[in-house]
Amino acid sequence: MLNAEEHFPMFKPKGIMPALVTPFTKDGRQVDEEQLRLLVNHCIELGVHGVVPCGTTGEFVNMTTEEKKNVIDVVVDEVNGKVAVVAGAGASGTKQALEMAKHAQDVGADAALIVTPYYLKPTSRGIYEHYFTIASKVDVPLLLYNIPQCTGVSLPWQMVEDLAQIPNIIGLKDSSGQLNFILAVLEKVRDKINVMCGHDEVVVAALAAGACGAILASANFIPDIWIKIYNCMQKGDLLEARELQYTVQKIARITAQSGAVATKEALNMMGLNVGPVRLPLSVGGELTYEAREELRLDLEKIGKISPKKVKFAVDDRVLEERFRAVHITPKIIRDFKLRVGEALAGKDSEVAHIDLMIGKKDGPVGTAYAHAKANPTPGHEPLVAILEPNVIVKPVTLMVPTVTIKNMRQASMVYGPAQAGVAKAVADSLADGSIPETVSEDLIIVANVFVHPSAIDRQRVYINNYKAMRHAIRKAIEGRPSVDEVVRNKDRSRHPFKYTP
Repeated sequence: MLNAEEHFPMFKPKGIMPALVTPFTKDGRQVDEEQLRLLVNHCIELGVHGVVPCGTTGEFVNMTTEEKKNVIDVVVDEVNGKVAVVAGAGASGTKQALEMAKHAQDVGADAALIVTPYYLKPTSRGIYEHYFTIASKVDVPLLLYNIPQCTGVSLPWQMVEDLAQIPNIIGLKDSSGQLNFILAVLEKVRDKINVMCGHDEVVVAALAAGACGAILASANFIPDIWIKIYNCMQKGDLLEARELQYTVQKIARITAQSGAVATKEALNMMGLNVGPVRLPLSVGGELTYEAREELRLDLEKIGKISPKKVKFAVDDRVLEERFRAVHITPKIIRDFKLRVGEALAGKDSEVAHIDLMIGKKDGPVGTAYAHAKANPTPGHEPLVAILEPNVIVKPVTLMVPTVTIKNMRQASMVYGPAQAGVAKAVADSLADGSIPETVSEDLIIVANVFVHPSAIDRQRVYINNYKAMRHAIRKAIEGRPSVDEVVRNKDRSRHPFKYTP
């Protein structure tokens, strides 16, 4: 057999390519072609080397064949030769995958991405026949696609070595996150096929090992950062590439865990309205509400969500502050007599749950503060949150243990790391404008703080209470969840501590 370079000299996958989401209309029923075109151009403008429609992040398994073909058509048309198009052509059946690969060829895609056949979990023989059959019946370059966490099928490196002998198999996308697999493939066939990293958390490591680029979900919304990382690696600047990956590692982790859900939420937060995911995916499911808040905070940190002026109406004063505004932030935040917020962070015995009230000192929150201080319930003694060294945070914050404290160890957890996390969260919320600084002296916070009696990891207690307090403050200020959010999520809601079957 000819090798791939001799047979298909025009295309070798490399660089940074977003695994494009599929924008849907608000009801999720139809593909939003206009937004798809806008997304493609957004990615191209930020310098991507190619785009990959109808992959895992594109929710291809929840789309009809006609929808998938239409998406590929639109992307090829909009790209118009500016960058490469690697069309997702995966299916659990060989006949269906072949149909999609032929369509990719007919409309002018540069290559087709073929995922290992899933659900029925074929043996190695079946997987090989799947790829061999498709490759022998189309005249378009093909990329193998290994994502065992979704397919339930692993692609052995030995089979990749065999399949790399087929002329039009020119690449591999590996989303397993297993560097030993990537290294084995590179050891055997790096001269025949290009390997693309498909797992956002290990990009630098994969590039350092010899991967030629990456096809990533998060490249929909931070392609410029991944391109900087790729360029650093091309120049041999490992130190800079590594530091850049650290800045987006939490984003990468959240995206890798929840795929299309986190990717669409990020794009929607940034104003690129790509609509919802389709069931059975959902916000609050694959992407927890805690993770969504963390994603938002990290997008703010790297400048993907820009500070905008939001008005705070306090009494007869209207204050303009720079606030991290996204599509869910009101233009005017009113009524500081009483605002409430709730958030959950972490899991297992170190889980943190915060219920809080924030309001003016001369309102109901001030009354609740005075009552709690004057009439402490045994085992629930309140504590004013302080920063080291003994600096009371602003707004003054009173934390009240939710669970009755019965021993010194529990007291140490609540009044130690939990208190420190709550205090740091208030200070940071004031610093980033989540709480309007101009009226911070007029406000007061009362927070009910849950620390499980069996918690033992002090660092996790600190981190989880910090996160929960940050999110609860933001929700209180923004008045979330809104009525629309409550109605939209009513069928999926349950108490955070309810046991599952």
